[in-house]
Amino acid sequence: MKFNTPTILMCPPDFYGIEYEINPWMSRSQQSNLDVARQQWEALHQLLQTLKAQIKLMTPVKGLPDLVFTANAGLVWKDKVFLSQFRHEARQGETAVDRDWFQEAGFETIEMPDDYFFEGAGDALFCGDTLFAGYLIRSDVKALQWVAGEINCRVIPLQLVDEFYYHLDTCFCPLSETEAIYYPPAFDSYAQQALKEHIPHLIPVVDQEAQRFACNAVVIGKSVALNTGCPQLEKALKERGYEAHSTPLDEFIKAGGSAKCLTLRLDGECAAAWP
Repeated sequence: MKFNTPTILMCPPDFYGIEYEINPWMSRSQQSNLDVARQQWEALHQLLQTLKAQIKLMTPVKGLPDLVFTANAGLVWKDKVFLSQFRHEARQGETAVDRDWFQEAGFETIEMPDDYFFEGAGDALFCGDTLFAGYLIRSDVKALQWVAGEINCRVIPLQLVDEFYYHLDTCFCPLSETEAIYYPPAFDSYAQQALKEHIPHLIPVVDQEAQRFACNAVVIGKSVALNTGCPQLEKALKERGYEAHSTPLDEFIKAGGSAKCLTLRLDGECAAAWP
């Protein structure tokens, strides 16, 4: 492993904006306020530092407004990174920038096979030693199975059925090896059953809070950083011994992202038991 303490990759939102529409949250007629977005990003950055995370920064690039969502850069596993291969052309330019950053940081970068769409930690999250894999809307199931084969771990594909929850991390958040937050309607019936069978303690999120991206949270030990407006989830977390730290991220929800999308754990998620 490259890091042995909580270490997170972020990218300042210098060139963030709604320049295209590739998910239902995005509308070029409803632009983000860049000044407010900067303030919200800085508040998240400071919060994560307060929670004892070390922050590494990627240099923003003009013309790549979604580079700010570092969760999609790839899937980190020990000293390797499986680089994303984005489905939408608008984001495909990010991969070369991500590759350069990871290589400079000393990671081994692994490319996806041709024609395998894979969108990194947005669709691939460990809970215990199992890789839970969101597929259909952005990532391909065959890509996620290929990654699991390279790591030699069990993979459980979860079909996403709601275009508003297009990445797994918008509707699922592992808290520990045995606990996770999830939004059931985002998954097909098989995926809902698979989650119930493999994760002993699931915290369901209500519709209103799912729309506030309640599941798109950052977990550091017993602390959970998330968007404001999720009181029911905050109460449920407290009952399970977690402390919720809310910070407004509405400017990023306009592009379909929140706290988790804006971060990538470089040392492995707290819920991960890497094989």
